[in-house]
Amino acid sequence: MKMPTLPKLGLPQVDLKVLIEDFQTLDPQDPGLWPLLPRIVILAGLFIVLLTAAWWFGWSTQFVELDGKRQQEIRLKDEWLAKKRQAVNLDENRKQLAEIDRSFGALLRQLPSKAEMETLLVDINQAGLGRGLQFELFKPGTEVAKDFYAELPITIKLLGSYHDLGSFTGDIAKLARIVTLNDIDIAAGKDNVLAMTAVAKTFRYLDEEELAKVKREKAAAAKGGKK
Repeated sequence: MKMPTLPKLGLPQVDLKVLIEDFQTLDPQDPGLWPLLPRIVILAGLFIVLLTAAWWFGWSTQFVELDGKRQQEIRLKDEWLAKKRQAVNLDENRKQLAEIDRSFGALLRQLPSKAEMETLLVDINQAGLGRGLQFELFKPGTEVAKDFYAELPITIKLLGSYHDLGSFTGDIAKLARIVTLNDIDIAAGKDNVLAMTAVAKTFRYLDEEELAKVKREKAAAAKGGKK
């Protein structure tokens, strides 16, 4: 038994010659009488032209703006998440800030005031004399003002044994005030005596008047740099 054959389905074939003749005979004053195929082609062409014009004059700019808004949305979400984390950890951050303030205050208390600097210089001198060292030079330099403190360099030269010089540096580290030894140089002298030169730096905090002066100088320098 033979199976019935189904008719083949396909798109209608277009005769280009007939299509061209149809376009040549179109009456622009009576579109209603145009053949079907030319009307379809013209409508499709008009549709493509409208899409192209819409893209060129409007959609392309809108797509660029849309992409910018998406990037802005991502950035705002990241900022929101960062602020949310900060808000969640606000109490912990406050505790850390309070701890930093306490630590900073403890360090600040190790800096002498302007009136206490003379006593500190005497302490440094006594630390050397107490170890039997001989001072050949003890010369305070020019004080340099920083943000909230002043730095005073002191050039020193000591003569003594290796053991006594080491003990002296240990005594300096144990002082109640902050003193650092920098640019240390040790050379052999006569009779097994060593000569140590160094720059001892000590620090003090600035009073309110000095802080105000530093701020004025920085503001003047910043203003001058902008010109």
